[in-house]
Amino acid sequence: MNFDLTSEQSMIKRTIREFAEEEVAPGAIERDKTKQFPTEIFKKLGELGMLGLPFPEEYGGAGADTVSFAIVTEELSKACASTGITYSAHISLGGAPINLFGTEEQKQRYLTPICTGESLGAFGLTEPNAGSDAGGTQTTAKEENGEYIINGSKCFITNASYANHLAMTAITGEQNGIKEITAIIVPTDAPGFKVIDNYEKMGLNASNTTELVMDNVRVPVENLLGKKGEGFKQFLITLDGGRIGIGAMAVGVAQAAYERALQYAQERKQFGKSLSKFQAIQFKLADMAMKIELARNMVYKAAWLKDQGRPFSKEASMCKLYASEIAMQVADQAVQIHGGYGYMREYEVERYMRDAKLLEIGEGTSEVQRMVIARLIGC
Repeated sequence: MNFDLTSEQSMIKRTIREFAEEEVAPGAIERDKTKQFPTEIFKKLGELGMLGLPFPEEYGGAGADTVSFAIVTEELSKACASTGITYSAHISLGGAPINLFGTEEQKQRYLTPICTGESLGAFGLTEPNAGSDAGGTQTTAKEENGEYIINGSKCFITNASYANHLAMTAITGEQNGIKEITAIIVPTDAPGFKVIDNYEKMGLNASNTTELVMDNVRVPVENLLGKKGEGFKQFLITLDGGRIGIGAMAVGVAQAAYERALQYAQERKQFGKSLSKFQAIQFKLADMAMKIELARNMVYKAAWLKDQGRPFSKEASMCKLYASEIAMQVADQAVQIHGGYGYMREYEVERYMRDAKLLEIGEGTSEVQRMVIARLIGC
């Protein structure tokens, strides 16, 4: 085994860490307060070539690997989780399904603007009555005169306000009582397509989370993504990659919380000595450091397996589950170490705690991950 990063991965890590510290972190508290989307940050990420990072160069991407994607997502999330989730969804949910299942023409038309930053990537799966049960999709797409007529709604969709188009699932038929779920690429400016951005969230306040409403939205049948009836299968594959992104996000949030707690414990004096000299605090910090290291290794392993073209579904679920749960644990302990100050926004650890909670829910809840893992180990 070789745990060293490649020279390219190391360069990407240095570049994105410097960018995150100089461009992303300074405004994180203010963006959390004002819910201001980091538009300028993503413009600069596009200029750095990060928005098409793992996609082929012929579509404007950088041709990098999944480990590099995980590194960038972690570093951005460490500075600002709202920026991290925007980036992760842009790549793993917005660009990935088009790259994996799109025709050459679709990639040229729809993946290229995602890689260049002309459009952010988004993904339409979750519905008001179809969250963990994605098979409960109710949005319909009726084929008529060479077009699909789409009706329905989606909820909790990341980046849709800044996406020119997105892939979404819809029912295109039924066979033997089983829904035929198909993926279709839909322009967000199509007549009858409405993006609603009015959620009041617990955390990740500077990210864009929307509801989509489709009222007789018409798209040509050429916008079918992959094969008819394989949308559910395609999006399960897409979610495997997305779980690596959530795992990397969780590692970044946990790392930020740990570093703040360590610094505070070293500086804060109580009973004549710094908090870091008390064994109770030392043990908390030791556990935090250990859990983060384990989580990062799990994320990198899942990413490496994906890059090798090997099965990675189990490892993706494991890294997402473990990393998201330790992110909450680490953030909780960071608040505890700060005491009363941990409850105050200016110390930031309470933001890490609020942001971390979504990571146990999005891309499949912790309960769903356990179901996936149990199935994959033969239960």
